[in-house]
Amino acid sequence: MTEETPGFDEKPDVPSDAAPEDAAQAESADKAGSAPAGDVTDVALQAQLDQVRTALNERTADLQRLQAEYQNYRRRVERDRVTVKEIAAANLLSELLPTLDDVGRAREHGELVGGFKSVAESLETVVAKLGLQQFGKEGEPFDPTIHEALMHSYAPDVTETTCVAILQPGYRIGERTIRPARVAVAEPQPGAQGAKSDDEVKGAKASDEESGGPDEG
Repeated sequence: MTEETPGFDEKPDVPSDAAPEDAAQAESADKAGSAPAGDVTDVALQAQLDQVRTALNERTADLQRLQAEYQNYRRRVERDRVTVKEIAAANLLSELLPTLDDVGRAREHGELVGGFKSVAESLETVVAKLGLQQFGKEGEPFDPTIHEALMHSYAPDVTETTCVAILQPGYRIGERTIRPARVAVAEPQPGAQGAKSDDEVKGAKASDEESGGPDEG
């Protein structure tokens, strides 16, 4: 009966005539086979997951950029559409302003009656639907951006340059002025305060004369 010699580990069977290199390869293969396969699989899966996440982030950024560009494009198109519409309406309504002026003068003189009145009111309704707005009122401060001064005078009862008469109303569409209001303006009377003081002095003198003069001390 053969006795086992203690202290010796079992080695892979290697042919007796095998070269030393073959023995080393066999030992390496035995060690590789004994490494845990689960760790290698987890590392590979984690690498693939990182690649997928990177690709997803890139695609998300591309989608957000395209969405922002599309929204900007829509806003530009809408803005241009509104601008073109306003320009077209302004060009059309500019040709109708003399007719609207005639309607206004006829209304002031009481001549807007009968069928002419119906036609005029229909015309005013249509231009209002197109966005035409009339502006310009007596007593408002003069604004050179929307008013055109055709007449100028001085008045003692104004404290700033004021529209005292509307010769032709102004018209606008939205923020676009088609025609400024043509007005007559008045500025404060030069020396109005001094003249008022003189009047007060004269009134005081007249009162003294009527009462027999100032009381003597």
